[in-house]
Amino acid sequence: MPDSALSAASLPTVRIGLPVWQDPYWQSTWLARQPAAQLPAYGRRLNSIEGNTTFYSLPDPQTVTRWASAVPEHFRFTFKFNQVISHEAGLRDCEALVDQQLHCLAGLGDKLGLMLLQLPAQFGPDRLPLLAAFLKRLPDSLNVAVEVRHCAFFAKSDDERYFNRLLQDHGANRMIMDTRALFTGPSDCALVSEVRTKKPRVPVNVVATGQQPVVRFVGNNVSEDNARCLVPWINKCHQWRTEGRTPYFFFHRPDNKDAPWLAQQFIDAYNRQYPDMALPSLELAAVPAQSALF
Repeated sequence: MPDSALSAASLPTVRIGLPVWQDPYWQSTWLARQPAAQLPAYGRRLNSIEGNTTFYSLPDPQTVTRWASAVPEHFRFTFKFNQVISHEAGLRDCEALVDQQLHCLAGLGDKLGLMLLQLPAQFGPDRLPLLAAFLKRLPDSLNVAVEVRHCAFFAKSDDERYFNRLLQDHGANRMIMDTRALFTGPSDCALVSEVRTKKPRVPVNVVATGQQPVVRFVGNNVSEDNARCLVPWINKCHQWRTEGRTPYFFFHRPDNKDAPWLAQQFIDAYNRQYPDMALPSLELAAVPAQSALF
């Protein structure tokens, strides 16, 4: 379909989220004058969340029900499979654990957008049969994204091609990690140095293996660096939309209290380039002065 025939209403939604839905700093900034409970306010401005809490422990059903009732119908949660499944069991003999987690999150209903499977760096090509069996057993209605960190999956080799085909065969999405901005320039504070030790520095291999491509973008504290690294994602996001895909973009900063401004930076750049297909703005002003951030 030519761009002249496209509009924001005719294209799939872009899911944009942060790794947290609340921070005390937001009470005096982008969520100022909002109720203390920040999930409803967050859900009125963004349409997804990268939920890391389930990686460490599972919530009780009452908590899940509260989460679901706090956000609009169009909102989509994303949650990680628990670390016992992905790291301790290594996808072996974990059927009961998977069933337990999916049952736990069932209260979200259609508001469960994606389940994220983050695999450790030691999960290499020799373990792909385990991944194939894991994906095969999941419900067909469940949308899944898989993140790998083993270097073989970034070498544009037979191993990587086999991995991508495996995901395609199961309708699973490859999680794309972009940490280029994080590792750009000197470290300007202790927090940046610490975050650099925790985030993987892997090549940005851009491939959509499913209908919900997922990008985790980790910025630094320099707006110009972030803007430069965001540029390629503007056209790629638009391309995915015109292909009928629903992209997910999750934005991180060294201190994630600053992440809303990185999301706004992406939205502004997209809307300047594609004003007729504009994304909803967070209506944030410019990034706060550095003296307010540190």
